[in-house]
Amino acid sequence: MNTQHLQHLYLRAGFGIGYNKLSKLKSLSKTAVVSHLFSEKDSVLPLEIKLSELKKQYLEHFKNGKLLLDKKSLMALQKMSREKIQELNIAWINRLNNPQSVLTEKMTLFWANVFVCRDTNIFHIQHYNNTLRQHALGDFRQFVKAIAKEASMSKYLNNKQNIKQSPNENFARELMELFTLGIGHYSEHDIKEAARAFTGWTNKLNGDFYVRVRQHDFGEKTFMGKTGNFDGDAVIDIILEQKQCARFICAKIYRYFINPEINTNRLEELTSIFYKNYNIEELMRYIFNSDWFYQEENIGVKIKSPIELLAGMHQIIPFEFQKPRQLLYLQKLMGQILLNPANVAGWKGDKNWIDSNTLMLRLKLPSILLNNAVINLQEKGEFEDSFETYYNAQKNRQSYIKITKSWADFNREYGKLSTNALKELLLVSSIDADTNMFLSNLKITNNQEFCIQLMSIPEYQLC
Repeated sequence: MNTQHLQHLYLRAGFGIGYNKLSKLKSLSKTAVVSHLFSEKDSVLPLEIKLSELKKQYLEHFKNGKLLLDKKSLMALQKMSREKIQELNIAWINRLNNPQSVLTEKMTLFWANVFVCRDTNIFHIQHYNNTLRQHALGDFRQFVKAIAKEASMSKYLNNKQNIKQSPNENFARELMELFTLGIGHYSEHDIKEAARAFTGWTNKLNGDFYVRVRQHDFGEKTFMGKTGNFDGDAVIDIILEQKQCARFICAKIYRYFINPEINTNRLEELTSIFYKNYNIEELMRYIFNSDWFYQEENIGVKIKSPIELLAGMHQIIPFEFQKPRQLLYLQKLMGQILLNPANVAGWKGDKNWIDSNTLMLRLKLPSILLNNAVINLQEKGEFEDSFETYYNAQKNRQSYIKITKSWADFNREYGKLSTNALKELLLVSSIDADTNMFLSNLKITNNQEFCIQLMSIPEYQLC
């Protein structure tokens, strides 16, 4: 498998590839390399942070099946939960930087922007995040059903308020509009009938799913031309009978893993494969083994998300934030805070990652992280209402982001590469003539310096 194709595969199925790994894999066939990617998926463990102390606090106030708290105690527990969500955010990024299965983690990141959800309960959102991870390469039918039963999703889209006497249509609408079919492929009547099917679906305090039988509508429903005593699972089955569901998901996968501009013939090819059994792994294997996936038109045409950019840099130069809050704030500045989507539609991605402010920050980011450049820490909003207080307490608004970086690891792997080899490793897109002129005129003293320069040009934003 040639170098460019390996780089392309690992940028789309992961966050890039190091020189040593690339050297080991390039003697293998495409089929063998793809099989290696998938072989790692069975080793993935749930992502969990320590919650024993918070759990103890909850149990102390849990009596007769209810959480009994005064306002002050409730606010204290909520604050602890928010802090733990920030901790989970950091743990997730650390997992992306050091994955047990890079493909599983890339798929988890992808699905987090399909089944978009937000919650202030750390127990529930941690479970939700691991549900994404568990089903990331599995059976899409079971995946959708599991998501519909998650406590975080039930709260986020108001399905806890969905009862027989007064159906709440929010979850049913978003299930079809954003998760499975897309606008224009269902009717308002379908929404109303689907909402009835999900009535009574709720969760216990610990997140376990159950149905409040008295609040569930057991009556006959007509949904997408079928009539029966449908519950939520039956509605999901009927949705997946629509080929549009397979097409809708394949379109999202196409834009994320292949090209922001969809080739309709290729999309129909993928749709037919996925529609057979909704096997996510089978679909992704087909894509990565296809010759057309490696065509020039699909290489270097996507703009990296902020998280992809950070993880890709870490792939080359391992680094660590000495102050985790600064990593959270940096995500905010770049426009992508994990576990904190702006709305249920998620991040639009690609060109929407770039505006005049974020582009300048992205181009300066390598110097900020790797060369002690100064960043303005002027607060521009909140993350779970805790950052304003934190940054207002800082006397020096012009500040360094404190990073521990491992140049020793970099030098062992990349220190003796030629500048041309380093450039070819880091850049997969075609390089603008002006950029080439800029790079050729640089006075380079070592590969550390050249690496920072390569990561600071517009072409490095592409994958």
